[in-house]
Amino acid sequence: MGNRSVDLRLLGPVRAWRDGVEITLGSARRMAVLCVLALRTEHGVSREQLVAALWGEDAPASATGNIYTYVSTLRQALEPARGRWAAGQLLSSGGGSYRLHLPPESVDVVRFESLREAARRHRVAGNSLAELASVESALGLWHGEALAGVPGPFAEAQRLRLTELRLATTERYATLLVEAGRHEEAVPVLRRLVDAQPRREDLRTMLADARRAGGRGAAPVVGPTTVPPPDGAAPAAGNGPPARATLIGRDAELRRLRRAVAEAGLGHGRSIRVDGAPGTGKSVLLGAALSGAGTAGCRIGWAVGDEVTRHLPLGTLVECIESALADDTARHLVEDATRQLADGRPADTDDGISAETVDRVVELVRHAAEASPLVLVVDDLQWADPATLRVWAALGKQAAELPLLLVAAARSGAADVRGLPADEVVELTPLDTAAATALVRAVAPEPPDAERLARILDDAGGHPGYLRHLAVSEPGAPTASALVAAVEAHLAPATEETRQALRALAFLSAYELRAPGTQPAGATLAALAAATDRTQDDLARMLAPALADKVLTTEGDRLLFRHRVVARTLHESTPAALRITLHRSFGQRLVAADAPAEQVVAQLLAGEVPLDGRFGAWLAEHVEELVDRAPQTALAVLRQAQFRYALDPAQRLLLTAWLARLLLRQQQVATAEAGWVAARTTDPALRGEMRWVAAHTHERRGEYEAAAEIAHAALRERRITARWMHQLRTLLARVRPHLPGQPTMPHIPRSTVVDDAAAPTRSAADVGE
Repeated sequence: MGNRSVDLRLLGPVRAWRDGVEITLGSARRMAVLCVLALRTEHGVSREQLVAALWGEDAPASATGNIYTYVSTLRQALEPARGRWAAGQLLSSGGGSYRLHLPPESVDVVRFESLREAARRHRVAGNSLAELASVESALGLWHGEALAGVPGPFAEAQRLRLTELRLATTERYATLLVEAGRHEEAVPVLRRLVDAQPRREDLRTMLADARRAGGRGAAPVVGPTTVPPPDGAAPAAGNGPPARATLIGRDAELRRLRRAVAEAGLGHGRSIRVDGAPGTGKSVLLGAALSGAGTAGCRIGWAVGDEVTRHLPLGTLVECIESALADDTARHLVEDATRQLADGRPADTDDGISAETVDRVVELVRHAAEASPLVLVVDDLQWADPATLRVWAALGKQAAELPLLLVAAARSGAADVRGLPADEVVELTPLDTAAATALVRAVAPEPPDAERLARILDDAGGHPGYLRHLAVSEPGAPTASALVAAVEAHLAPATEETRQALRALAFLSAYELRAPGTQPAGATLAALAAATDRTQDDLARMLAPALADKVLTTEGDRLLFRHRVVARTLHESTPAALRITLHRSFGQRLVAADAPAEQVVAQLLAGEVPLDGRFGAWLAEHVEELVDRAPQTALAVLRQAQFRYALDPAQRLLLTAWLARLLLRQQQVATAEAGWVAARTTDPALRGEMRWVAAHTHERRGEYEAAAEIAHAALRERRITARWMHQLRTLLARVRPHLPGQPTMPHIPRSTVVDDAAAPTRSAADVGE
């Protein structure tokens, strides 16, 4: 047997080698079957267990037939020299179960766990050098996220388990490096640990100590909020929470698909395409609608397009047909097509598959449908290989003549799919408020309160996938990796320059995202051009795909994110240090472009950019404009300026004075701010205004004695201008009826207090009246 020459790697993208030659494993679900068997080597796994491992409670009606297909193709990949009717030596079956025959050392997960156990034994024996070597070897087996891209509940559970083991092993590795005095090597390891577990103060302390011991100094630990795998691999798009069987808000679409299945059983076929962004529930809808296809007298074939089968001629279609027909006819066709490509035979299309081969596949499906009603389903059709798309198009033109129902699900706007014929296109639009609320309440671990529910609904914008992620996330927690992965999947078709433009747009709207509400996140193209130093024409070209894919929408001259959570995730998943740098840069560019003051300040606030002398001088020059145009934004930045000791004293004094005026205007307490300015300014007019602001604040609150005391003190000092003396006397006249005892102090003449009390005088500060 050749099993001892097989090497399976699951600690990263799933790959396999036999005798040093890599094996093509096929689709993601075939790999999922292999992973289940590999992690239970020499143990039988039943078909029912495999179905549960791949789909959980959401298994389609064709699940058992699909398992048979996946195992059959895995056998061929693992043992290509095996005769068609010969028993499998590497992958055997019997009694309704399957068994993978491999020595433990052939699977890297087993080797990883064995090395961890060896390290534990060395630790008990007190041999730290041997323990360090074992731990280092164990971590060297990793090449990315465990079981990357493999779907199903089993893979997700193993991913979580192995990730926790990896973190624990990495933490022990860092400790051993520090104990061995290898601080320079420990620093990057600890940095990754801190990024992965930002709330672990002990890790932060260990990193600071290692930096200090290594001669780097105890720099503050500020880093990414997400940790890429060591080899830089992107997170798998399918790492979100498992889909629930509950289908909410899609009643009309469900009825349309079920009616089509019933009509196919009666001999009336058609072609239907379900369009929607990732996470909108296309797969859940297909499962719910087609789970009863067998009872309608129809055979059903099911396939999912992926990046692997996209490179196999007719790969997606063969998987679909095989699961429906359970014979080798379709595989013989794809073998013919593969030989055709290998032999370099002339073909009439760019994909190398001749029209004759396409016609043979179409004829096969026609005969099968004529024999018995047939339903063919392809999820993620945009990933199907070009030859499959050609056959699907040809079948779509004939489906109405046959008891043949073609159902495809595809990403909205997918270029390769838009041109395919379809009798019906079902577009999955965002859920309405009632359906979105019902979905959140169905999946949330605990019923959310009204405020949190409103925030979830506003952020998700009716997107079922985002509603699920937000409903199960911990309130106030950092952006979950599963949500980041969901957004990455949503933006997968975008080019790098489109992603950069989207990220910049998210940064421009980051400040408004802090407040709950339905206000869409976005900015004008002009503001985006100013912030990024690009032309509006360039940006319009870069963002056109995002508009076509409905990631963005427009409102007047503003570009808006369709779902606020996409903008929030793009912003929050950016490393903290880089966020500050980008916000500072955008703020400076907006200043240079003479952008409205509130746009500049939004960048300072969203990025927590330090208010230094340069921005302080700009703010002092534009504060009045800001107060008039955006008082709430002004209030936030002026509160920051109040405690920025790096500001020039004169700037700080001026900005605090404006803070006092704005607080008064908004009916808030301004006594502390006004008193602070009055005690430090040498300007009699400003001192008088601030005394009046403080006194008037007390007056509004019904604190008449305090208001009178401030007014009396200012009048006695006589270090204010006549204008503000008059204002304070007027104030005293107003509060006099509310004071106990004598209306004035004995040493201030009554005429001084009430003189000219009725004279009309209005100043800039009177806006608070």
